[in-house]
Amino acid sequence: MKRYVIIGNGPAAVSAVDGIRSVDSDGSITVISKEEHAAYFRPLISYYLEGKSKAENIFCRPDDFYQKNHCEIILGEAVAINTNQKTVSVSNGESVPYDSLCICSGSSPFVPPMSGLDTVDKKFTFLTIDDSFAIENAVDENSRVLIIGAGLIGLKCAEGLRDRVADVTVCDLAPRVLSSILDDGCAAIVQKHLEDCGIHFSLANTAERFEGNTAVMKDGSSVDFDVLVLALGVRPNTGFFKEAGGACNRAILVDNCMKTSLDDIYAAGDCVEQEDITFGGKRIMALLPNANIGGYTAGVNMAGGEAEFDNALPMNSIGFWGLHIMTAGTYANDGNARMIEEKSDKGIKRFFIRDNRLIGYIIIGEVKSAGIYTNLVRNRTDLTDIDLNLLIKNPNLLPFGEIYRRKTLRGVV
Repeated sequence: MKRYVIIGNGPAAVSAVDGIRSVDSDGSITVISKEEHAAYFRPLISYYLEGKSKAENIFCRPDDFYQKNHCEIILGEAVAINTNQKTVSVSNGESVPYDSLCICSGSSPFVPPMSGLDTVDKKFTFLTIDDSFAIENAVDENSRVLIIGAGLIGLKCAEGLRDRVADVTVCDLAPRVLSSILDDGCAAIVQKHLEDCGIHFSLANTAERFEGNTAVMKDGSSVDFDVLVLALGVRPNTGFFKEAGGACNRAILVDNCMKTSLDDIYAAGDCVEQEDITFGGKRIMALLPNANIGGYTAGVNMAGGEAEFDNALPMNSIGFWGLHIMTAGTYANDGNARMIEEKSDKGIKRFFIRDNRLIGYIIIGEVKSAGIYTNLVRNRTDLTDIDLNLLIKNPNLLPFGEIYRRKTLRGVV
């Protein structure tokens, strides 16, 4: 009987169990989890903080998922891999043997050295459900909250807190919000909406030091606060893999089968770098759909099946108080790609095209049926027989050629 071990307990790990069981119903599966909670969707913790969702509604599967799949759960953190003996050392002292191993260790908050940070009474990160519980207990209707970081994590925390506290201020060294996924024009639209909803910003500016509950900013100004949230980004949890001799850049390098450089070891989720079909190279794409597909692919291959995840791409679907945002692929308006823009009273769409293929897009406002665009990017569809201008205005199958429609709809059209 084959022994499978999974490090981590998030969506990638859950999908790895599904992948294993799709091929092997008998092998033993051990899940090493440093969190005591059942697997849950991290992007939903802000909805709990906002009061839109109960804690139990953000979990991936029913509590008996692992029981039904005959999985053993070991609470603790993986600290080392011995590739010769094929064991995983756990912080609780256990040594777990494996025949096939999948690393779904995720990431941890990045907190750089900051002068005076130790003088702040109430400081938090915002990545886990326990972080959400801790922040909830630390604030009241009179709290002034300072969030450092205007990326996805920081802004979702701001949304979750706005109606719970007196004031929310977000600062970032970057000159715009969501700088990793939006360009200047699109970021300005989102920032204006967030400001209209009560969030204050200090951009191209950040805290340089702390004096108790006062942040001294880069521009010399100061911000008083009661609660500090550090949302400066994350770093993949790869230390034990590197120490075992595994190949890494910023994260664990995997191929399309989610195989690492070490024998019988796979990886998936936020801790990996894999090929981005729109980028022409490997990079971290820490997104829920990629974690699910990557985890399942790894599980199938661990059990001796055959599966590939060869069309990964970065994509985001988020919203703030009714303003919807979708992005996918690469926004490469660099001379090798051209941009098509569509503005209306419903929002803005920007599409990036290279070699007659859609390589990425940004949509703010009306995102209905935008999955059609994502499929064009993911499938690297040639645009020759597609009326792209019509498709941008009206995302449905009509702009596609008749042959494409017949094939897609199985002769209905």
